[in-house]
Amino acid sequence: MPTHSPFWRNGALALGLLLPGAALAQAPAAAPAAAPAAAPAAAPAQSPDTVVAKVNGATITAGDLAVAADDPALSLPGVDEAQKRNLLVDYMVDLKIGAQAAEKDKVAESPDFARKLAYFRDKLLLDEYLEREAKKAVTPQAERALYDETVKAMKPEEEVHARHILVDNEAEAKKIAARLKAGEDFAKVAAETSKDPGSKAEGGDLGWFTKERMVAPFADAAFKMEAGKISDPVKTQFGWHVIKVEEKRSKPVPSFDEMKEQVEAYLTRKTQQDIITKLREGAKIERVGAAPAVAPKADEKK
Repeated sequence: MPTHSPFWRNGALALGLLLPGAALAQAPAAAPAAAPAAAPAAAPAQSPDTVVAKVNGATITAGDLAVAADDPALSLPGVDEAQKRNLLVDYMVDLKIGAQAAEKDKVAESPDFARKLAYFRDKLLLDEYLEREAKKAVTPQAERALYDETVKAMKPEEEVHARHILVDNEAEAKKIAARLKAGEDFAKVAAETSKDPGSKAEGGDLGWFTKERMVAPFADAAFKMEAGKISDPVKTQFGWHVIKVEEKRSKPVPSFDEMKEQVEAYLTRKTQQDIITKLREGAKIERVGAAPAVAPKADEKK
């Protein structure tokens, strides 16, 4: 795949699933799978109640480690399982030692701690509830139905596969166009003359693109051309272009498997948003007075 040219429009369509009725962005081609290495033997599963450490008589279990492993703040990418387990045990030991010291110092008895504890309890309850309900709603049938609905609403979109040569002035562009129309190889001439570092090494190849992904004068010219033709010089804010359209096609629709992860993420978010909306509609909510200003923390005053 050629490196993108610097005159690609900023803010090109992001890859992903849009709301039903909008288009699915094209999924990238999957990289060839490497031959899998021999997997190490899996460690035998432990009961959540299995004790893995003790701190001043207090136990730390395999279940405690599993909870810690789910904490995004403790993500350990690239660390093998044995090392990760040891690091989590060390962390849980430190956590338990610190918590015991705080208990001894009666930190839990302060009103501020009680408020924080209530807040994080509510937050954890909500997170667990939303996760549980989303798992019920995001079924294979719901995923397929959303994908089919979205694909059905899509309108055919034309794509062009083109090459270009970028130069500084019209006179030079005219000379290059004449050489190409006389039969010289486009890739060879592009490597010799193009000022576009993003495509020069690829013989000017820009790959496949939709019309909105290119600046207007370039896109207008490319999409009017027939496959195999060489353009007259085209001026944009980047300079003068000579374009060759290689092929045209209707943009292919990504398969369900290519979009499954994004479909699932969309359904999960939508389910959770719908739950919150329904809960608010059924709740008696009273706002009393104006919301107080939040006082800055001590370190923010400095």
